[in-house]
Amino acid sequence: MKTIIEPFRIKTVEPIYFTTREERAELLTEAHYNPFLLKAKDVIIDLLTDSGTGAMSSNQWAGIMRGDESYAGSESFYRFESVIKNLTSMPYVIPVHQGRAAEKILFSIEGGAGKYVLSNTLFDTTRANVEYSGAQGIDLLCPEGKQTALVAPFKGNMDIDALKAFIADNGAASIALVIITVTNNSGGGQPVSMANIKQAQQVCKARGIPFFIDACRFAENCYFIKTREAGYENKSVQQIAQELFSYADGCTMSAKKDAFANIGGFLALHNAELAEKCRNMLIMTEGFPTYGGLAGRDLEAIATGLEEIVQEDYLKYRIRSIEYIGEVLDKHDIPYLKPTGGHAVYLDAKKFLSHIPVQQYPGQALCCALYLEGGIRGVEIGSVMFGKYTDDGSLIPGVHELVRLALPRRMYTQSHMDYVAEVIINLYQKRHEVKGLAITYESKYLRHFTAKFKEI
Repeated sequence: MKTIIEPFRIKTVEPIYFTTREERAELLTEAHYNPFLLKAKDVIIDLLTDSGTGAMSSNQWAGIMRGDESYAGSESFYRFESVIKNLTSMPYVIPVHQGRAAEKILFSIEGGAGKYVLSNTLFDTTRANVEYSGAQGIDLLCPEGKQTALVAPFKGNMDIDALKAFIADNGAASIALVIITVTNNSGGGQPVSMANIKQAQQVCKARGIPFFIDACRFAENCYFIKTREAGYENKSVQQIAQELFSYADGCTMSAKKDAFANIGGFLALHNAELAEKCRNMLIMTEGFPTYGGLAGRDLEAIATGLEEIVQEDYLKYRIRSIEYIGEVLDKHDIPYLKPTGGHAVYLDAKKFLSHIPVQQYPGQALCCALYLEGGIRGVEIGSVMFGKYTDDGSLIPGVHELVRLALPRRMYTQSHMDYVAEVIINLYQKRHEVKGLAITYESKYLRHFTAKFKEI
């Protein structure tokens, strides 16, 4: 059959409140042109993030009821631990309330002034936790990943030659660790090949540098490996994932992505000494080692979600849903980062709003315009999120100026996606009416969450 249907049935529904354009104009002004500051009830289609926003399965809800809320030694923790050990083969599993907590613990211990953390691309909270420790985050994205219109199978890869050169120039002792994000979120949700992961691991191992995986969307990445990389077409996603993790010394994961959970995450390690240090910090900041800031019911939901995410009928549907939006945009020559990734469509705001200079934040302007046009909330991934300043206050732009439209898992149907595409098409036809923005307030770290803007 040509039609790929949702591999699930819907049991519970949540109403959507339909705002008018006039209401949205007022709400956007009140939110200081930052979609993060909008109330969720005022959003028609919420594509701000796929983190913690998906729909849980009936088995996950059953696990919620089974959750063992014991402070220490919870049965729910041991199930959680068993599933993660089976997946990663890492003997030390540390639960946390979400991925950034794992990052905070890891980089507080391994980071520090004078050190570097190298990555294919660090996402926002990862970079913030690296920099907060005093270390410096360095992105070494492959050349193909920097070209938004280029179609290539693994645009999320790390540049291995650049990795070797950076280590040679700065010394292995200055490298706290290397971490590869799968899929590469900042780079358009693009996958990383198994060959690239092997090469990066070999470079690190030869030089005594710890090698980690940021595993937020590991299953989507493994499905791309299965469908795009020779030698993996007959392996299951579970088997591919187990191989992927086998190359790593440790991993961080936000379970709010590829575990279908509303909250939670973990840090998994091979090194007993590092695990002991991490657990000590966990007790001070998150909780006892067998709950780590989570309720037992959350541990159950994550364990079940990690079993469900590797089901290939679901992943086939998931990836195809994203591709579908890209195909509709192609028919209208609307610029986006190609090919479509695993969890989102990334509109190329620099080309979409070519009349707005980067100093006026075209990505943020496009986010606001999408909300005004159709009540769609996305997120800017560009110079608001990743821009920096020179000593004289001039903007150092981000690598791309993108708007990410991230699809929550098992939540929206094809008709919702048709609506999203229709809004984008309508907006593109009158794109020259969109105005640039100026920042009126920003915080030192992660400014995109709370920044305020005005129209220019």
